[in-house]
Amino acid sequence: MLSRSAAGLYWMGRYLERASHLSRLLKQQTESLVDSPPRDIYFGWHRIYGALEREPVSGALQLDSIRSCFVQGRENARQMRHHISAEMWTCLNQSYLRIQNMEIQDIWPRSPENFYAETATQIDTFRGVTSSTLYRDDAWHFVQLGNYVERLQLSSSLLMAQIAAVRLFEVPADAYWTSLLRHYHAFEAYNRASSAAIEPDRVLGLLVTNPQLPDSLSLSVSELCNELTAIGRGPDAEATARTRSQAEDLRQLVGIEWSGGTDAHALLRRIRNECRQLHHLVTKTYLDYPVLAPANGRAGGHDQ
Repeated sequence: MLSRSAAGLYWMGRYLERASHLSRLLKQQTESLVDSPPRDIYFGWHRIYGALEREPVSGALQLDSIRSCFVQGRENARQMRHHISAEMWTCLNQSYLRIQNMEIQDIWPRSPENFYAETATQIDTFRGVTSSTLYRDDAWHFVQLGNYVERLQLSSSLLMAQIAAVRLFEVPADAYWTSLLRHYHAFEAYNRASSAAIEPDRVLGLLVTNPQLPDSLSLSVSELCNELTAIGRGPDAEATARTRSQAEDLRQLVGIEWSGGTDAHALLRRIRNECRQLHHLVTKTYLDYPVLAPANGRAGGHDQ
């Protein structure tokens, strides 16, 4: 696959994963605005901004982040029309057209929770269409690789923000950790695996290490390693080896080192930083590698 095609598909996966993550967070937060005490509302905003590594801004919440993710994701899809299915393009384009001209003033006075819920649902629909219509070649694998790299970064950042916000607000465990479980569709799984009491360490353990939970760090890093194997070797064998080694290091962090009782916040920071480094290695290995000159002196390899 041409590197520019791989990059477009990879970034399409990343942008839409980012839009989904933020939509779900904002849905949960706006639902809590109606009858929650101020401390709970402040906690939610602090966790969102902490997860995004941003300082809270004054004035109204901006829509630009979700919309910009859609714009970037759709633009990458538009350039890759020859690699994606017609059903994928139709689904994504309809979602984009829905929010194209919306402003936060159009959403906030009515029911913002419904807007964010519908946005998250439309992205889930796009994922389903992708799964059912996209041929399982490198196009599929680069989209999935982008999904998992983004998910690992976002999830590790959110879990770090959760720990920091709980410490800052000195809040009781139940409500705030339950909201985190619900964000990851993990509340029922927690109840099946644990007692009725909400224990922060057990919540973190489930969200990090459970290999059956769809959004767990464990499953995400495992699937990421599988996608790298399916994509195969890049133009540079050494770069490919470094990328795969970095992915395996991530698997060790999420699995063996987490179970060793290391400080959770510190280990999550390591996971996030290692995942960022993996992104740089993926870029160098598959998306933006240097031109390689073959023995006959003619340049080849990179197409950008």
